[in-house]
Amino acid sequence: MDHPSGARAVARCIELGRAPYSEMEGGLFRPYLGPSYRAACERLAQWMSDAGMTTRMDAAGNLIGRYEGLAPDAPVVLLGSHIDSVRDGGFFDGMLGVVLGIETVAHFARSGKRFPFALEVVGFGDEEGSRFPSGMLTSHAVAGVLETPDPAMRDWAETATLASALEGFGLDVGRMHTASRKGDPIVAYVEAHIEQGPALEAEGRALGVVSAIAAQHRYRVTLRGMAGHAGTVAMKLRRDALAGAAEIILAAERVGRAGTDGLVATVGSLDVMPGAANVVPGDVVFTIDVRAGTNATRDRAAREILDMARDVAARRGLEMDVALQQDLDATPCDPVLTDLMEQAVRDVTHAPAPVLVSGAGHDAMIMAHLAPVSMLFIRCAGGISHNPAESVTDADTDAALRAMITFIGLFERHFG
Repeated sequence: MDHPSGARAVARCIELGRAPYSEMEGGLFRPYLGPSYRAACERLAQWMSDAGMTTRMDAAGNLIGRYEGLAPDAPVVLLGSHIDSVRDGGFFDGMLGVVLGIETVAHFARSGKRFPFALEVVGFGDEEGSRFPSGMLTSHAVAGVLETPDPAMRDWAETATLASALEGFGLDVGRMHTASRKGDPIVAYVEAHIEQGPALEAEGRALGVVSAIAAQHRYRVTLRGMAGHAGTVAMKLRRDALAGAAEIILAAERVGRAGTDGLVATVGSLDVMPGAANVVPGDVVFTIDVRAGTNATRDRAAREILDMARDVAARRGLEMDVALQQDLDATPCDPVLTDLMEQAVRDVTHAPAPVLVSGAGHDAMIMAHLAPVSMLFIRCAGGISHNPAESVTDADTDAALRAMITFIGLFERHFG
């Protein structure tokens, strides 16, 4: 496979799903600024160079490849997604968008085609927040909306701080903000991504176009009770933090199930201390993730869940701390770019493009602060994502590549 194709894109993602590009035996885990992240960046940079791009790593640790336009100071169309992964994740989440960006540029480089704009492929370092408790850290930096990060922020494994992890790449946490592209002539950001849901498969369609990305709140909740011997502390005297967390988890599920406007509520992480079979749990830390198609629906549900949580804590004699870790507004994609992407999909598939709202968050949400954004969804088997079973076909991926190529051609005519 010595030419750009969907099959080559799939093969490259699979290659990057194993050592040295993963830090998990028998599965994929590629945390931001870890050894596997370094190895993946080196491999991606090689492919970028082969595709005719110059490469660099910005001050936030994002990998960027540039294919020059007709003039050195040409405006820029950004293509890309994220390099990092969740623990025990799939091969295609994020990475497929980066690799498809490279394949798109490689297609034009083979014919020597240049545009009145440069094409840049960006691989964001930290979308998932799977190493540090701050998702989409690096796209915030590029979009110029990064709040000053805490240099002492520790990773989940308690092995490094943000400052020391960046230092290992020759970067300075105090200069992360200089990755900002504010003021640069960025005219569009385009992200191809697996759907992470079952809608396209249910419709028998390979591709879809995203009209908007759902609003999201993510909280870190700490409940503090009193640890005690499981055999000697009477039930009526217990301040069991895990029992309280269980009640709150079920309350969050009820709110999510009763909601409208695409509302979902999830508790996806739970740490119990001291974590012994014969000890009443004294402390529990868990997350609550609330998403909906609008800010208003998300906010109402989050308030309801947290009010219920406070009632549970008070009734059970527990202390509760709540920290908002992620606050992402609902993000509409640019209507002009959406129309162009719909046309590109229609030209490639010979059918109208399904238009979807993304329930998952993406770097495009943050990049919308910088430039007009567009997203292309690719069918994934069973709608499964964040899971080793994540899968796409060569044919669907080839259709996505042709849609990206077509989109760039349509954008050139629109731009002109």
